[in-house]
Amino acid sequence: MTGARVLVVDDDDALRQFVARNLAARGFEVTTARNGLEALALVDRVHPDLVVLDIMMPGLDGLETCRRIRLTSVMPIIVLTALDTEADKVRCLDEGADDCLVKPFGVDELLARVRSALRRVRWHARSGDDTVLRHRDLELDTESLRAAVRGREVDLTRTELTLLRYFMENAGKSLPHARILRDVWGPGYGGETQYVRVYVSRLRQKFEDDPAHPAYFVTEHGLGYRFGG
Repeated sequence: MTGARVLVVDDDDALRQFVARNLAARGFEVTTARNGLEALALVDRVHPDLVVLDIMMPGLDGLETCRRIRLTSVMPIIVLTALDTEADKVRCLDEGADDCLVKPFGVDELLARVRSALRRVRWHARSGDDTVLRHRDLELDTESLRAAVRGREVDLTRTELTLLRYFMENAGKSLPHARILRDVWGPGYGGETQYVRVYVSRLRQKFEDDPAHPAYFVTEHGLGYRFGG
């Protein structure tokens, strides 16, 4: 997992250098940017595997930067924020972030979040008996990372792809929120149920005929979710 290219974006020199220094010390290839415009240029030039992005920046803020990156890339994005309410985290996830790291944070938590995000990317590369998963009108090619419903291709982020594959490989099972978090986001997650809600909502919007009455991503009240009828 070391050797992955990470772009660190923060207008705070001390925090940017702190994050970059600690990632570089663990073998990551680190590039830094001081603002959103620099970040967008580096995304096109460096093609990072992951972005660590501060939200509160002057000019082009982190949310708008995240939104623009999402127009062309599915790479994992971890946002850094001083806002720790559920509504704030949901807003970040809605704009395309894969994870939120609340300030202040320690080195161990930072590294765990980065490793977890990259692990979700590499999870798709593992070999398996079936490279194409199908359930009714929904299809996922686990090699090309392409998903479709009724023959219509659907664009997904890395985390959306990981969650979709997880659901399809566990079709028909009742999956508690905590288990989904642990299996998809990693063992360091457990209380961030809003992550699951936001990403299931995204998948419903992209695959369901009627997201308010889902046929694929079914709510198990008081528990979690079940994929398929």
